[in-house]
Amino acid sequence: MTPENENSEHTNMASLLEQEGLGIDFPRQGEIRKGVLASISPGQILVSVGTKSEGIITGREFDMIPQEELKELQVGQEIPVFVLNPEDQNGNLVLSYVRAREEVGWQEAEDLMASKGSHHSSIIGYNKGGLIVPLGGLRGFVPASQISLSRRASVSGDTPDQKWSEMVGQEIDVVVIEVDRERRRLILSERAASNETRESLKERVIDELKEGEIRTGRVTSLAEFGAFVNISGADGLVHLSEISWDRIAHPSEVLEVGQEVKVKVISIDREKKRIGLSIRQLLSDPWMQRTTKYQPGQLVEGKITRLTKFGAFARLEEDLEGLIHISEISEKRIEHPKEVLKEGDTVTLRVIKVDPENHRIGLSLRRVDSMAYADMDWQTLLEDEGLTSSDDSQPAAE
Repeated sequence: MTPENENSEHTNMASLLEQEGLGIDFPRQGEIRKGVLASISPGQILVSVGTKSEGIITGREFDMIPQEELKELQVGQEIPVFVLNPEDQNGNLVLSYVRAREEVGWQEAEDLMASKGSHHSSIIGYNKGGLIVPLGGLRGFVPASQISLSRRASVSGDTPDQKWSEMVGQEIDVVVIEVDRERRRLILSERAASNETRESLKERVIDELKEGEIRTGRVTSLAEFGAFVNISGADGLVHLSEISWDRIAHPSEVLEVGQEVKVKVISIDREKKRIGLSIRQLLSDPWMQRTTKYQPGQLVEGKITRLTKFGAFARLEEDLEGLIHISEISEKRIEHPKEVLKEGDTVTLRVIKVDPENHRIGLSLRRVDSMAYADMDWQTLLEDEGLTSSDDSQPAAE
């Protein structure tokens, strides 16, 4: 008998039985049905789908059922089944549970995409590009760009493990944005499922922030006046002066986009929604280290580097300058420092002030020979010669 004749006979038999009132609904290949688990044994499941004999799930179709799901199946439970073959060579109705679950999943995904409804699930895995979220019997993919701003704000590190591993097990709401059955491609979006916007997220972060807090953030952009760093989903500004203790002309000298940095919150303007940050304040201050050897009253040598109306700047060492105010240049009244000094001069000066808070050293030229410092100068001379005041309180006689 040819296949065509066999199908015709099957159709005629079904029609005859219906006419006789027996009402048997014969399964058709590719159909999805609801069935009741009749028995579960190693390598085989029998399912009643309303026909005279029970359908069978065995072989590869049995092995494809995840072990954790197989353990949860119970006799009497209703499950969806996919008809692979209404009648094989042994007369069995061959079914698939995994295929049915997938078909139901694809249909659910298509319905969700059409309705733009959200689906509540949990994150079960990840790859280098984003997160894996189950939908029905399918594994949907949430690309990094479609993860919510608040969840992405907690991301740190460069490898997939560093970025995503801690998110596994977390609950998530998603919407379906792409379904492609042929390529088995199901793309989900958390961002589209949330009403969260960058502005609303920034407002929430600003409400939670406190001045003086130390946060870890990521550099998002660089400008001539500073760097923007994202902390918990909101961008704050690290002004050029707050990036480094050293003088820099542009943030790119020490920072790059994508770099992870620790920052201190130094100002919050809730009305204008601005966050001021500092990297510099979390670093040790090299100025403090360089100036520990300078004390008020000490004599030093400096090279005049600049002359201004209000005074002259003198370099004491590399990257360290002090100011000689115009009133400290000469005992006589002068209108401009150039009357006494010129750039490039090396002169002896006296330290009269060290101001750590403002990073300033005050110097004096006119007080170099001041008798007010005579005792200090004498003590320094003795120490330089390896003597102390107890060794010799007066100069040695010639």
